[in-house]
Amino acid sequence: MLSRRCGRGGERLEAILLVGGQGTRLRPLTISTPKPLLPTAGVPLLEHQLTRARAAGVHRIVFATSYRAEMFADAFGDGSRLGLDITYVTEDEPLGTAGAIRNASAALTCGPDAGVLVLNGDILSGHDIAAQVAAHEKAEADITLHLTLVDDARRYGSVPTDEAGRVIAFVEKSANPPTNQINAGCYVFRRSAIDQIPSDRVVSAEYETFPELLAAKATIVGYVEAAYWLDVGTPAAFVQGSCDLVRGRMSSPAVPPTVDGRAVLLAGAEVASDAIVSDGATVGVGARVEAGATIESSVLFDEAVVEAGVRVSRSVIGKRARVCAGAMLDDAVIGDDAVVGPGNELRGGLRLWPGVELPATAVRFSADR
Repeated sequence: MLSRRCGRGGERLEAILLVGGQGTRLRPLTISTPKPLLPTAGVPLLEHQLTRARAAGVHRIVFATSYRAEMFADAFGDGSRLGLDITYVTEDEPLGTAGAIRNASAALTCGPDAGVLVLNGDILSGHDIAAQVAAHEKAEADITLHLTLVDDARRYGSVPTDEAGRVIAFVEKSANPPTNQINAGCYVFRRSAIDQIPSDRVVSAEYETFPELLAAKATIVGYVEAAYWLDVGTPAAFVQGSCDLVRGRMSSPAVPPTVDGRAVLLAGAEVASDAIVSDGATVGVGARVEAGATIESSVLFDEAVVEAGVRVSRSVIGKRARVCAGAMLDDAVIGDDAVVGPGNELRGGLRLWPGVELPATAVRFSADR
């Protein structure tokens, strides 16, 4: 039985936050900024997780960092701004999901029977963290996984459970998954289970730790909740997540005030009176949207400029980038300091690298062709 209950009776619930990935699928946005720090509905992506974790009773979080580690401390400091105690542990070399958890656990202060929440920095989830922790305590589990439900589990690792909610297998990507329950990337570990993970080497939670503990008859429980859930791993998913937050489809106390629930305009943003900014768009600090422009379901980073008459849909425009008059973006990513010259049409997932300048033209560019 758990001798120290998670966040109950005055105990401080601790968490480990995995933020070491390079976010290669999101390039060029992640060339200069780690994925968890990308501005999402007006604040760093991580801030939505941190505020929800704090509301669920988490008081202390250990960041497991690697790529551009110093930027996390610059963004969140000691955590006091968010009512948290944050400390940082950096991997010299990437250690995998479980290896990162083991490495970060050196900074935990709890005893061996305490529950430790583990969060992934590239997930947006509206599930009830406190209820997951409560389920972990009730089951006296070694590990409790948040499992979400998807229409098609073939792209994910599926996790079947028995009638009591205990995990009976971990099935990686399969043409015929046994269930539509998938690993949603949020766990509660008993501290002693973390201590069993080998140290100082690469260890995968999905392929090594979970299956080995299951084979050793550890109590692994699935907490199933089909709340909002999104893996923010691609530009399209990043745009969707940001817009869903602005529109209220995903609840977060970190979202700044919106304009009629349609858009977020950050400090110093300039939007012409006849421009249209809607459908969950965010206009960053000091960004400018000129006369007659239309911004739909898109994210403009700080100091981006969209000139007169431009139409932007489901796209990201990087810091200080400029989209010139007469251009059009649809499902495109424009890197920092890049310039889209007049007349260009960028569609179908096309990505423009930082600093690149496209001259004036009447050519349509698409990553689909």
